[in-house]
Amino acid sequence: MVRFIALYDQPEDAEAFDRHYREVHIPLAKKLPGLRRYTVSRNVRASRGDAYYLVAELDWDDLDALQEDFRSPEGQATADDVAKLAPEGKVRTMIYELEEV
Repeated sequence: MVRFIALYDQPEDAEAFDRHYREVHIPLAKKLPGLRRYTVSRNVRASRGDAYYLVAELDWDDLDALQEDFRSPEGQATADDVAKLAPEGKVRTMIYELEEV
């Protein structure tokens, strides 16, 4: 399994961010055919450093499935929408493989 994680900083207008995220961004991402799981975490508390406003975790079966979805029109629309949600530097993303131990 492969996970894409997006870490959003505190937005200027939290109410507008939340509305856009729920009404526009999530529905766009849910159209990705290979997406297996999508969760968001709120009220994040940092054990070190600064906390994030919202953490989104999206899972795919493997890296090929994720990359295929990201190249699709649905993936491009979802990526383009991030610029509307968070100005440059206000979101960090990572992709990594999960290993159960």
